[in-house]
Amino acid sequence: QLHLVESGGGVVQPGGSLRLSCAASGRNFNSYFVAMGWFRQAPGKGREFVAAITHHGNQDYADAAKGRFTISRDNTKNSAYLQMNNLKAEDTATYYCAADRGSTWSPPRREEEYDFWGQGTQVTVSS
Repeated sequence: QLHLVESGGGVVQPGGSLRLSCAASGRNFNSYFVAMGWFRQAPGKGREFVAAITHHGNQDYADAAKGRFTISRDNTKNSAYLQMNNLKAEDTATYYCAADRGSTWSPPRREEEYDFWGQGTQVTVSS
């Protein structure tokens, strides 16, 4: 019902920045009812929560992302974004956009709470 497409990944040096985008589309899409989140998965690790934002704009971040990453959304464009600054080698992972159609006030942190997922975009931080 909801289709998500990530973009903006790439290779960046430590200390650099990237801006990831997630475009959402689908039948009868209404951004008011949808929370958006970003997760990542590094080799040998499980999927890790990064950031989430509700339809109202309430935000939540993983400890590893606080102070460096910023999640935002543009409901007129049905899009979500993840601005990543001061990137570290430990940030290297495949980054996934997700949507929770039944979200309420609190930004969801668990992958089980999300209903739709993109295919991911690769972020590589290396010198």
